[in-house]
Amino acid sequence: MKGILTKREKEVFDLLITNKTTCEIAKILDISEKTVRNHISNAMQKLGVKGRASAVVELLKLNEISL
Repeated sequence: MKGILTKREKEVFDLLITNKTTCEIAKILDISEKTVRNHISNAMQKLGVKGRASAVVELLKLNEISL
């Protein structure tokens, strides 16, 4: 199985799928927008995908997140 997300990466994607922007996620989690982008980028790298949408699809397949 491919890489598993950290707790924070999962939190970021849980918010992403509710249509939150990078800025909104940063405010909710009290982290910088750059850190949000880093979490997204790290997760995409672990999953071996390019793009947020592809990451969401993979995470749904792996039951890491749910809609």
